[in-house]
Amino acid sequence: MFDFLEGYDLLGAFWVTVQLTVYSALGSLIWGTLLAGMKVSPVPLMRGFATVYVNVVRNIPLTVIIVFSSLGLYQTLSVALGGDDTETVNFRLAVLALVAYTAAFVCEALRSGINTVPLGQAEAARALGLSFTQVLRLIILPQAFRAVVNPLSNVLIALTKNTTVASAIGVAEASYLMKGMIENEAQLILISLVFAFGFVVLTLPTGLILGWVSKKVAVKR
Repeated sequence: MFDFLEGYDLLGAFWVTVQLTVYSALGSLIWGTLLAGMKVSPVPLMRGFATVYVNVVRNIPLTVIIVFSSLGLYQTLSVALGGDDTETVNFRLAVLALVAYTAAFVCEALRSGINTVPLGQAEAARALGLSFTQVLRLIILPQAFRAVVNPLSNVLIALTKNTTVASAIGVAEASYLMKGMIENEAQLILISLVFAFGFVVLTLPTGLILGWVSKKVAVKR
């Protein structure tokens, strides 16, 4: 029944999907946290930059950002991100594009978490002489992260599915292999079911585990 899978590196394709997800999730968490810090910063220029970045990037289709990273950065500006071959360069550019796109959603999720922290805590910390950075790092963000585990898990699940767009620039992840199999095999429904099952295996445990973590670390107010 699944003879059509012979000759295809199904696990290898999903492994590339997992790598894209992990690298992009780490990068977008870091960049998204910095953007969230800028959005609540007392410096108007930083608030303005973060607001414009989030509003612009999250309204651009991901496909446009990924294609631009290949055509604009690599082919036009020769930005290779240290890659020696096309496969490596395309993978790194896809990660960069996914980070740039997903960070906007991470920022908004974190900002909503920051809003759950009572204002009096920040005012008390400032009264004790802590700087804005110290208040954000020691008081606000630890509570904000605990409040937004569920929203961040939704962003992570969306990111996992968004990695399929990387096939637009030739990254050999799961959907890239699926497209090749559909072109070569007469098993459209079975091929679709196999790849749909693969993504459910990747995303369902993520939602369940992070949902459990969210309940464990939730701040009781």
